[in-house]
Amino acid sequence: MADILQREFVYLWYYFEVQLEQVFRFWVLGMLIGSAVSVFGKNLIHNLFVSISGKKYGIFGIVLASMLGILSPLCMYGTIPIAASFSKKGMRDDWLAAFMMSSIMLNPQLFIYSLSLGTDMAMVRLITSTICGIVAGLCIRIFYKDKSFFNFTKMQEPSNHDTDPNIVIRYLKNVWRNVKATGVYFLFGIALSALFQRYVPAEWIADLFGSQRGFGVLLAATIGVPLYACGGGTIPLLMEWLNSGMSAGAATAFMITGPATKITNLGAVKIVLGAKNFCLYLLYIMLFSMIAGGIVNFIYAV
Repeated sequence: MADILQREFVYLWYYFEVQLEQVFRFWVLGMLIGSAVSVFGKNLIHNLFVSISGKKYGIFGIVLASMLGILSPLCMYGTIPIAASFSKKGMRDDWLAAFMMSSIMLNPQLFIYSLSLGTDMAMVRLITSTICGIVAGLCIRIFYKDKSFFNFTKMQEPSNHDTDPNIVIRYLKNVWRNVKATGVYFLFGIALSALFQRYVPAEWIADLFGSQRGFGVLLAATIGVPLYACGGGTIPLLMEWLNSGMSAGAATAFMITGPATKITNLGAVKIVLGAKNFCLYLLYIMLFSMIAGGIVNFIYAV
């Protein structure tokens, strides 16, 4: 029995080391770049967004808002209070929706992480996240033209942790906070992917997420809701699934529903949306993820 356990441990450690070697550099690079954007570029990005308020950009304003949301280094916890401050300054709801949606979906750090899945999947994630924000903004513009969609009265702007007068120390402190925030999830994701690689046959993954493409997209979109905990933590798992036969469309659906319905953050979303709009938000995410996943599968099949 001891020999069997020892052998299994050796196998799992081997898979863990291989996976760690594949994704570690992307994790480190993502943290370094993400912290640089947060410390040196966050205020510039947010001030640029505020500066477009009141200007007559029309629908292009929604596109610009979504693109700035992608560049913003904040996660959902930080995005919603910042959006509340934008709203107080007179920002339109449709532009806010585009900014918030794309910012929740992706940021520079998570994009770097996603490069470990391959350039194609990283670009798919970038494009679908941007479009998700744009479509969300258009929906608010069309269906909530004469009424408010958000209620930010209970939200306050978060405190700024990047205040050290020494710019180098300020950056290093941000990197350390990044390590503490993502490190455990990152290692857990690698361990989970090692378990999948060792004990879950690749053909099972291919059958669930690959060969039955429509069902695979639906399943991936569904499991993205409870399984997603941290962007860096799910990357190793997605890498293993893709190597085992998961379709690009199913991976896309998972990457959309995961960050948008992260369990620990949904409470904040419900506060600013209310029960009815919160349900509409969840419906939108599920529909968009399945449509986007189906389109990606179609493109890859051509």
